[in-house]
Amino acid sequence: MKRFIAFIALALVAAMATACAPAPTATPAPAPVPAPATATRAPAAPVAPTAVPATPTATARSGGELVFAVSDPPPRTYDAHQETTFALLHPASPHYSTLLRFDADNFPKIVGDVAESWTVSSDGLTYTFKIRPGIKFHDGSVLTSKDVLATYEKIIFASAGVASARKSAYAVVDKIEAPDDATMVFRLKYASASMLTNLASPWNYIYKADLLAKDPRYYEKNIMGTGPFRFVEYVAGSHWVGKKFEGYFVTGRPYLDGYKAVIITDTAARAAAIRGGQAMIEFRGFNPEATDTLVKALGDKVTVQKSPWTCNLTVTLNTEKKPFDDVRVRRALSLAIDRYEANRVLSKISLMGPVGGVLRPGAEFSATEAELTKLIGFSKDIDASRKEALRLLKEAGVPDGFAFTLTNRNIPEPYEPTGIFVIDQWRKVGLNVKQNAAPTYLNDLRAGNFEAGIDFACDHADEPDLQLLKFISVDKSSTNYARYKDPILDDLYNKQSRATDPKERAKFIRDFEKRVLDEQAYQFHILWWQRIIPHLTQVRGWKITPNHYINQDLRDIWLAASQ
Repeated sequence: MKRFIAFIALALVAAMATACAPAPTATPAPAPVPAPATATRAPAAPVAPTAVPATPTATARSGGELVFAVSDPPPRTYDAHQETTFALLHPASPHYSTLLRFDADNFPKIVGDVAESWTVSSDGLTYTFKIRPGIKFHDGSVLTSKDVLATYEKIIFASAGVASARKSAYAVVDKIEAPDDATMVFRLKYASASMLTNLASPWNYIYKADLLAKDPRYYEKNIMGTGPFRFVEYVAGSHWVGKKFEGYFVTGRPYLDGYKAVIITDTAARAAAIRGGQAMIEFRGFNPEATDTLVKALGDKVTVQKSPWTCNLTVTLNTEKKPFDDVRVRRALSLAIDRYEANRVLSKISLMGPVGGVLRPGAEFSATEAELTKLIGFSKDIDASRKEALRLLKEAGVPDGFAFTLTNRNIPEPYEPTGIFVIDQWRKVGLNVKQNAAPTYLNDLRAGNFEAGIDFACDHADEPDLQLLKFISVDKSSTNYARYKDPILDDLYNKQSRATDPKERAKFIRDFEKRVLDEQAYQFHILWWQRIIPHLTQVRGWKITPNHYINQDLRDIWLAASQ
């Protein structure tokens, strides 16, 4: 790790100078059912996905095992309702279905998964879903609306002792009902622009009601779904295996006989695994340097797909600790960072990409460049920004050489190089900061056991209700690690969420963005990410999206004959 940090530090200097968790258990299984049949404002610097699928006209064939790499082991539980990491979604999603899903070929279009169809009342307050008949769990039992109801009761109205990471995203829901086995109803308190997006969340695995009734925490250590693949085994820290479920409800799917997710935490080792054919793809992404190396080594045996990414890294400051309780200090720390230099440098050696505010650059409702550069820390005049940073630090009584610790995630890509860059930026305004990349990173942030931290946000869609959630008051957002309460932000969040007119919603979002990034600087973005997926050309039927959460059930992937 120390060698990696030293290498990255040297790379940054050079670039700037040149311009065991226990295994889950499953139950056996056995008749397919037919397959499922606004106005926007001009975005800033749009970046279109550049997917390059291999031979799209080729005929899909069945058979084979997909081997893919995962850069982190699965978390402490296997319950997607309470977890937040891709390290669970990538190996576990093939075992499950969701109510709705995103159409990866036409993202962000939403289509049904276990839902066959749905209607929305004219006042926008009632969503009624018809559940597809004949869907089977892997133990052979039939899924009904009772299972969907139990799933969403767990997510939205979690009982004591049962964690729900996205409960606050469903505050709009008044009650949910299952009037018969084929019908599921959501009744809202007010109309919501994001309801369908939230219901299409890839985290909302449909669980079996009978199992939840016996043990609400059953899914923390067990696997039982209706997805295209049955669970076989997880060997802690090594691999996760799934096999084709012959009773899957989509006719002709999945194509694969099975899959194996291998845990490889080192970036170079993952690239080497693809280069040597031990793995075929890694769904999170490689940096440009690793991608170029693979392309040079494999030539036409590798395909590269690229997309913007609904992920970002931010600085979060513990407002309960001095001097970070002083808005002048927080603003100074943001002003000191040259984000445009960060883009130039870090985009060459990491997943880090464009400069942006609270929404992904190029997405609907994202700030225009003219709007963004008016915010403190986002001006292109870094000399003037740092001059103001020095003035604010002096005014706040922060001495030259003031020392503190930056808590960071102990994953090299892209956290450590970003941390090193930020520390170097703060050094230019007289601050003495050290980095602590610790295994306890997330627990430290959740408990408030830090001064400053590199935080992340990744979402399954470009939806303001999702991407603004972490910035509202700590008693309303479980991911607000800066620990402040701000009723003004809470009010603006509610207003933008309920606005059905895009222009009105955009205005509330700009006001929200200015308060959180500029006026208070509680938390502030460094850069958004760039997603680059090099994979063996043998892998077909998978299309990149602007996030690494959706399109992970593997049902449409097939393998061409090896070259």
